[in-house]
Amino acid sequence: MKSLLLILSLLIFNISFAQYSIKGTISDSDSTPVNAAVVSLLTIENNTFVKASITDELGNFVIKNIGNGTYKILVTYLGAKDYNSNNIIVSDENISLNNINLLPDTQALEEVTVTAEKPLIQVLADKTVFNVQNSISVAGDSGFELLRKAPGVLIDNTENIIVEGKAGVLIYIDDKPTVLRGQDLVNYLKTIQATEIDALEIITQPSSKYDAEGNAGIINIKFKRDKSLGTNGNLASGITVGDFARYNNTISINNRNKKTSLYGTFSNRFGESTGFINLNRTQNNTNFDARTKSNADFNNKNIRLGFDYFVDSKSTIGVILTGNFSDNENTSNSRTPITPNGNTSPNEVLVAGSNANAETSNLYSNINYRLKLKNNTSLNIDLDYGKYNQDRTNLQPNTYFNGDETQIISESVNFMNTPITIDILTARIDYEQNFLKGKLSLGAKYSKIITDNQFDFFDRINDVDIINRSRSNTFNYDENINAAYVNFNKKYEKFNFQIGLRVEQTISDGVLESFQEEQNDRVKRNYTDWFPSGGITYQMNRKNAFSLTYSKRIQRPNYRSLNPFEFQIDELSFSKGNAFLQPQYTDNLKFSHTYNYRLNTSISYSFIKDFSAQVTEAVGENRNFLSPRNVANQKIINLGISYPTRFNKWWSIYFSLNAFRSIYEATNEDFLSTKQNTLSLYAQNTFKLSKTFNAEISGWYSSPSVWGGTYETKSLGSLNIAFQKKFLDDKLSARLGFNDILFTSPWRGVTQFGALRINGNGGSDSRQVQLNLTYNFGRNEIKKARKRDTGIEDEKNRI
Repeated sequence: MKSLLLILSLLIFNISFAQYSIKGTISDSDSTPVNAAVVSLLTIENNTFVKASITDELGNFVIKNIGNGTYKILVTYLGAKDYNSNNIIVSDENISLNNINLLPDTQALEEVTVTAEKPLIQVLADKTVFNVQNSISVAGDSGFELLRKAPGVLIDNTENIIVEGKAGVLIYIDDKPTVLRGQDLVNYLKTIQATEIDALEIITQPSSKYDAEGNAGIINIKFKRDKSLGTNGNLASGITVGDFARYNNTISINNRNKKTSLYGTFSNRFGESTGFINLNRTQNNTNFDARTKSNADFNNKNIRLGFDYFVDSKSTIGVILTGNFSDNENTSNSRTPITPNGNTSPNEVLVAGSNANAETSNLYSNINYRLKLKNNTSLNIDLDYGKYNQDRTNLQPNTYFNGDETQIISESVNFMNTPITIDILTARIDYEQNFLKGKLSLGAKYSKIITDNQFDFFDRINDVDIINRSRSNTFNYDENINAAYVNFNKKYEKFNFQIGLRVEQTISDGVLESFQEEQNDRVKRNYTDWFPSGGITYQMNRKNAFSLTYSKRIQRPNYRSLNPFEFQIDELSFSKGNAFLQPQYTDNLKFSHTYNYRLNTSISYSFIKDFSAQVTEAVGENRNFLSPRNVANQKIINLGISYPTRFNKWWSIYFSLNAFRSIYEATNEDFLSTKQNTLSLYAQNTFKLSKTFNAEISGWYSSPSVWGGTYETKSLGSLNIAFQKKFLDDKLSARLGFNDILFTSPWRGVTQFGALRINGNGGSDSRQVQLNLTYNFGRNEIKKARKRDTGIEDEKNRI
């Protein structure tokens, strides 16, 4: 790999520089910069197209790598007259044009019919874009359910997001990272309505400008408010009916003038859902057949507010405020017959319950300053502060009966209070400028995370809660990450070269305080890592493009997984963290080919060092616990294919396929090395029955796979049907969907760690009917909102 990076460096700094550029600025009749105007370079002789460029939000454009000659430019923009320049002579120097003012088109916009439509899938040089607005099967879907339909994305049986065979993907919202991770992240994504999402961007090989966190790259969720401005918005409301009904609602508003941009969205999701999980465990010649049914009563709310002030044509100040609030109650009832091997009936039966209540709030703020000059020099500064709070209680009654459940043997009632507080502060600066006829990017980031975890365990005796000091603790964890990066990008004829290097220093201190002595009551770390990245893209012709990319990444343990104290699931099962859990390191190499901007084929190889898995271990004769361990090194070879196509005007099809081989080489003596070939497929057929009425048949399938390195799961999938009807000149849209019609999404699997073996299966009320209504109002001007990410990156994802 060092040889590859050396070759890239030599290629970048030893190519010929006998190419020139034409740049300029375009504004409208009011001298307002024009964003997204198309600037085409043509030859004088016969108007042959040479190259094209798109203006940015300041109206700037640049056309690079032009040979000597005589040219002219054509500028096109909706609502303005086409502009044709005089002759432009390029002779051994770069050309800087005077400001170009576009005149308004006298034709009324009401007479213009726009028929262009974005493709469902766009394969770009640095990412794959899934344009959600062109899929009607998202009727009533949440943001989480939508991820399963994205190319290369797989959701496993415990709702982990996997991209190209790897877990550890980061989720971004409008170019800024999400607040949560784990179940909190899943709950948040389920609150977002798919109908308010414009596109999903899958970035599997992020450059050095991105934080190195995340084995599988980034999924960026783009909301519809980024598409158009003026004064506009939308209202959406939906109902999903499974075993119970659940509801979701959204209101989104945007307003922009020449000096300010104000936007905001509020959404909520509430209702009930059901689930089940069955775990048949064999331990010490005894069988424990636990069968659990659960009910979740949830009420989740999200709010996003943003404000940009355009100081002048060069600088902008922005503020973003986000809040996520949830009030969830989860109840479950389990029955576990305990049968010694050789017996036909149980000796004992454990009947256990759980009533967990969690109130969670996440508040994050960002202040941003951006300066962008005409010579492609830019400066971006971000300051972020976030606070996460969760108050969680859990009441667990446990009753042991004799084998035929006619007599109570013993009873115990436990109550747990587990509040969590996390504070995050980050500061980031990014700088870009032209350098050696390419673009040089430099940046630095500081982040500070302070966490406070409290675990109070009570024995409830005669309705009185008595603190159990031997099972209570507090865990405080502080982490500081200092980072800096350099990245260089250059185009030369049909090639695009990119190389970068990022360095991150991690300083952490975890302190466990309890009433009993622990060997691992404090773990301090201080380590520095280097993360190279690079790539070559070759545009052979208009229909064929090739790319080769490499990146090194890290997956740090989330804060909860480091807490070494136990959390009881029931009297026989509990979970605990691992203070000595090491980060995972991943080397990714990917080769891809794109044909005709549609068919994308890729082959990737990943090596994950110190792969960590949630393993189940035996304790004593009848108890077991779930804990994260570094158990293996993992190798993944992945073949990915995605292809959207249209057979005729009324029938189009899209499919995304990933076939990967996972190899787990054990580094822990209790872990069983394993290999698994997995096929993941999503496909949909869309039928345009009339101008305003569409139908869609879609489904996903996953062959037998390995979850988390430990569970060997059976195949599963889902068949879905959706219908869409538009009214009121397409302003009102009604969508009706039927999900998991054959009820084939529940999972089945087996795991073994040491002498402990578990056969399990589980699922939820995934067979559903969904109705969703969306209404768009206001003007839609062809101007884009300012898109930017913030300073809180991997820190927020690890909560």
